[in-house]
Amino acid sequence: MVTITSWDKLKEEMKAAAAELGIDKIGVAAADPFKELKARLIRHRELGRESGFEEKDLDKRTEPALLFDDPQSIIAIAIAYPSKMANPPKSEPGERRGILARSAWGLDYHVVLRDRLAKLEAWLAARVPGFRAESMVDTGALVDRAVAERAGIGWSAKNCSIITPEWGSWVYLGEMITNLPLPPDRPVTESCGECNACIDACPTGALVGPGQLDAQRCISFVTQTKGIVSEEFMTKIGNRLYGCDTCQVVCPENKGKNWTHQPELQPDPELAKPLLLPLLKMGNREFKDVYGKSSSAWRGRKPIQRNAVIALGNFKDRDSVPAVADVLRTDPRFELRATAAWSLGKIGGDAAVTALREAREREQDEQVQEAIGKALARLIEKEA
Repeated sequence: MVTITSWDKLKEEMKAAAAELGIDKIGVAAADPFKELKARLIRHRELGRESGFEEKDLDKRTEPALLFDDPQSIIAIAIAYPSKMANPPKSEPGERRGILARSAWGLDYHVVLRDRLAKLEAWLAARVPGFRAESMVDTGALVDRAVAERAGIGWSAKNCSIITPEWGSWVYLGEMITNLPLPPDRPVTESCGECNACIDACPTGALVGPGQLDAQRCISFVTQTKGIVSEEFMTKIGNRLYGCDTCQVVCPENKGKNWTHQPELQPDPELAKPLLLPLLKMGNREFKDVYGKSSSAWRGRKPIQRNAVIALGNFKDRDSVPAVADVLRTDPRFELRATAAWSLGKIGGDAAVTALREAREREQDEQVQEAIGKALARLIEKEA
């Protein structure tokens, strides 16, 4: 075991070892409290813009010392992921397809990042006696983007992503709090400048200002909820089954950037852009077998199946009416039945009207009845 006398040297060696550890970028941040961030988080909560998936304790989100005894530094890592799919399957009448956000392509990024952080921990432990660390990915208390920004991984963009000079914003972030007094890196000085492409392109106006996201309006968040989605958002969802990439796709900093060197993160086109109709019949066991290794599976099959029904409505493909009508008639989940009613109202045609009228006679749930009534009224108005 080697005794380190120069923390600068250790940091240099650690960064040089990044590639062999499967890490694309490493930065070091001071373990001081994130005071400015806390003020923003308080305001964010007051405005009702949280997703509900975050750590509730704002002190834990902004004070590393509450998570780790005597923290000396925070090591941030970034791993680049693909933005393009080779030979993506086409969506055609009768065989319509949905799409998963790029963050759900390949193996669950939580698994990949934890693996890389574990390798980095082992690398450091082999060199520093008494080394201690607490690693976290996404679901940890700290705000990944705030740590990455302080560690010089990239700058905090107007779309609330971290943009790295090397990899764009197509990166996953993770960090570890350590007892190593490593010298901190300087923050990246680049910025988005006058560009507002992401704000202008957001389908729901969820980017309410530069670096300000109303998670309640963000399609990425909406696709992960489990309830009935409002009509406004169902139309905006399009054929998205999980997540939304619009604000990253339109970003000039991402133009031409696509990363294929991390094999676990490469997509299976049939899973990343799946046929919608088979999804409607998928039971829990099959869903876990097919999607269990994807980050899209963390909320279970209900949101994805609901989103598949929404997508079929937005496609207005009449070949899908029998399958959607079957959801309305037989699915035990009221959220799915209500969504199926909306979808049939969007698709239209005699078969859709018949299915809605038959469902109206037997449906007991008030919310589903309301959805059926609105769908029929929409179709009747359209015919008139």
